[in-house]
Amino acid sequence: MSVREFVVLGTASQVPTRHRNHNGYLLRWDGEGILFDPGEGTQRQMLRAGVAAHDLHRICVTHFHGDHSLGLAGVIQRINLDRVPHEITAHFPRSGQRFYDRLRHATAYRETVPLTEVPVDSDGVLASTKSYVLEAHKLSHPVESYGYRLVEPDGRRMLPERLASYGIRGADVGRIQREGALGDVSLDEVSEVRRGQRFAFVMDTRLCDGVYALAEGCDMLVIESTFLDGDVQLAVDHGHLTAGQAGAVARDAGVRHLVLTHFSQRYDDPDEFERQARAAGFEGELTVAHDLLRVPVPKRR
Repeated sequence: MSVREFVVLGTASQVPTRHRNHNGYLLRWDGEGILFDPGEGTQRQMLRAGVAAHDLHRICVTHFHGDHSLGLAGVIQRINLDRVPHEITAHFPRSGQRFYDRLRHATAYRETVPLTEVPVDSDGVLASTKSYVLEAHKLSHPVESYGYRLVEPDGRRMLPERLASYGIRGADVGRIQREGALGDVSLDEVSEVRRGQRFAFVMDTRLCDGVYALAEGCDMLVIESTFLDGDVQLAVDHGHLTAGQAGAVARDAGVRHLVLTHFSQRYDDPDEFERQARAAGFEGELTVAHDLLRVPVPKRR
């Protein structure tokens, strides 16, 4: 049975707190694990969350500020220590290649697992698998930053009433799915398109076209909301979003489940982030993330 869930390892922005570790997030998607933005302390948070190095298949870094990447050295060394047997691919802005290289070789260790590097330098598709297409879109931050988006290919949903009306049952159902037709009956006549799931990960950014491209039609949108709306000028100055802006993006993009994260240490009431996102008009599911939280990806429509 496939598992699709989002595991929160850390939710702090630049400064961690007693209750919030630096960033770190894992998406479990049909037997693959995609690690996003491993900040300082991610390896220990993985242990606390029950996430092993063997669970990782991709590492996606949005940008090379420390709270999003300083844990990369420890994670890579753990991958090698545990001799992970499958390929692991790392995505990161190509402009930060020197930072990636320094983190990968920050200290001496025995390299047993070759990491495949697929840097990002423009909007577009990074990888295609049977379960998803991975895309990147550029964001607006003081250093080059990209958000990531997974899109599951559309499938087909069989319609029992239509099948019955044509007398199609048993093994013939599988046959028409495989062959596209059974006699004079086409697959289109007894099924409908089942829209693939969509997931997006949006970190440090101002409002920009990339934010909306990533969020469009998502079943789950994980998005930074560093500031509350009263500090909107700070958000603009430092290249971040407010809770209200994140809620408005989710509202306009038709998001089903909004996950807010990456909170400034200046705030001590997490419920206010939800209140402001709701005040912006978002009416779907909403989660204010906290460390070690697990959030199921919404079931297909």
